[in-house]
Amino acid sequence: QVQLVESGGGSVQAGDSLRLSCAASGRTFSTYTMGWFRQAPGKEREFVAGISWGGGNTNYADSVKARFTISRDATKRTVYLQMNSLKPEDTAVYYCAVRRPISIATQSDEYDYWGQGTQVTVSS
Repeated sequence: QVQLVESGGGSVQAGDSLRLSCAASGRTFSTYTMGWFRQAPGKEREFVAGISWGGGNTNYADSVKARFTISRDATKRTVYLQMNSLKPEDTAVYYCAVRRPISIATQSDEYDYWGQGTQVTVSS
């Protein structure tokens, strides 16, 4: 069992920044991948960014590539998502997720553990 707790969401204006954090606890994996997904009302959960502990690789959705940065602190088992130049279309519930394989996946059903989500609302 892995527990994931997100924090850092909130309501901001377009152009502002937010930094999301996700702390993992519970079962220890020697290698794993962490990712961020988001889901807006009436839409499917979509991939935002991912990072591999083992390989140090990152991947981003095209819509956020120039604005968001994913990073991690392996000793703290924490992953971060720095979100700059936020747009109204970024409004969604953001979820942290973990999969044991070290390769980054972009499909939500390939991740094994999920946090409860944190709301990000961007107003124009």
